[in-house]
Amino acid sequence: MRFDLPEDKKLTLEMTIPIRWGDMDAMGHVNNTIYFRYFETIRIEWFHRIGCVPNPAGEGIVIVNAFCNFIKQFEFPGEVLARHYVAKLGRTSFETYVTMERTDAPGVVYATGGATAVWVDFPKQKSAPVPEWLCALVR
Repeated sequence: MRFDLPEDKKLTLEMTIPIRWGDMDAMGHVNNTIYFRYFETIRIEWFHRIGCVPNPAGEGIVIVNAFCNFIKQFEFPGEVLARHYVAKLGRTSFETYVTMERTDAPGVVYATGGATAVWVDFPKQKSAPVPEWLCALVR
């Protein structure tokens, strides 16, 4: 099953992630679990840049699901050009999406993926409304 990324999404960050030798598996390509690490890397970088650092005594974001469409194999050596997007703002959540290609193969998408981010009141262990400052960045 393939998950499609929406056309109506907002680009929030681009970054380059090096493909490390240790990212590969015995088959000589980047292990499937590492794609999720690359997604996490750019998502966490965006969260930090916007000042969205989790506060266990307060509120913050949790990821409640994640998916990846594996299109082509990444191999060492090289660099991943990751693009992070946001869309589908709801009352307590929004969607994050990532596209990945190699820097030496511009325009060739190797993987796409996403995750649902939910705003949570950590002490209450319940979802809470996304704060207006964050809504403004997602819209």
